[in-house]
Amino acid sequence: MKTRIFFLLLTFFLSKEMAAQKFDNLAMTPPMGWNSWNSFQCDGVNETVIKEMADAMAEKGFKEVGYEYIVIDDCWQIGRDENGYIIVDKKKFPSGIKSLVDYVHSKGLKFGIYSDAGTKTCAGRPGSKGFERQDAEIYAKWDVDYLKYDWCHTEGQDAIASYTLMRDELFKAGRPIVFSICEWGENKPWEWAKDVGHLWRTTLDIDMGARYDGNIWGNLIGWADLVDMQVGLEKYAGPGHWNDPDMLAVGNNNMPENEARAHFSMWCMLAAPLMAGNDLREMTPVDHNILTNKELIALNQDVLGKQGFKIEDFGNFEIWQKPLANGDISICFFNRETTNKTYEIEWANIKIKGFEGNYQVKDLWKNAVVGATDSKMSIDVPSRDVIVFRLMK
Repeated sequence: MKTRIFFLLLTFFLSKEMAAQKFDNLAMTPPMGWNSWNSFQCDGVNETVIKEMADAMAEKGFKEVGYEYIVIDDCWQIGRDENGYIIVDKKKFPSGIKSLVDYVHSKGLKFGIYSDAGTKTCAGRPGSKGFERQDAEIYAKWDVDYLKYDWCHTEGQDAIASYTLMRDELFKAGRPIVFSICEWGENKPWEWAKDVGHLWRTTLDIDMGARYDGNIWGNLIGWADLVDMQVGLEKYAGPGHWNDPDMLAVGNNNMPENEARAHFSMWCMLAAPLMAGNDLREMTPVDHNILTNKELIALNQDVLGKQGFKIEDFGNFEIWQKPLANGDISICFFNRETTNKTYEIEWANIKIKGFEGNYQVKDLWKNAVVGATDSKMSIDVPSRDVIVFRLMK
């Protein structure tokens, strides 16, 4: 009898353990895609917009360089039925979400959706608290590929428990879905979320109107401040589990070319998810070229999955390093000043980890080899800009 009880208990706990996990082998490189919030927020998002963004991603070179997720953020949902299943806002999405998912999939892309761990979303729509099972089931039924899960209206909730609960319900629903934890870094998710989600926000929202203002960019949290907040978090990131300093601001609010280039470069160095938020249908050639730069995207998507880290700090001039899978090393010279910076490079004197022998030096924004590490170099880094090199054996 005791033996039978033991095996029953063992089976129970093993079954619970098997159910309590996230989907493996997803987001093995940082997710790349587009999210509706930064350009359209609540009032502007609708079925036509999402379809046209999928069209643009497929037709304007974004899919070709690795962008794959089309993510609807808040304001697609309007209520719940008598069984607790979410009701789609038919004014915005008259054909329903499943039809839209099928359209996105027909373009060779993947579909992402949004919800919130609290009673309401950040825009006041129905949240998932108490309805995690129903939401996970319907996402699986719709063939959703990605879930962004926010943290508004969660007063009194435990973050680890709330996100773990949704992780488990997604797993039980049976469809592999990338789980994006968006609790803004308030509970240090880098310390616990590796086995819960595939990426987690490390910060509050990016200031979409970020501009230089004193010693920081932006009046709220400018993108350069978000870079500072990633220092020391590199040990927590890797294939299937990424630090997320929020979506890209390139192409929004007339961000100047120099800042856009630096912003995109640093997200690539940080192995951050690359979620564009601009209107893909209408963008300048400059913004398009920045967002689709193959050399920088190759750094971001490098299969080694190492997040870049700061190796030199001279105040408002910094040097960052990112190790790469084939033994190459990426080095970024980041000028945070409002004036240009001339810097004399003596490669052996920079604190580059793993630096051995001689490397060719490729300027990734120029897409040209510009020298080798056995010789000194002089570089001129424009104000609020970067120069990114790939050191190649």
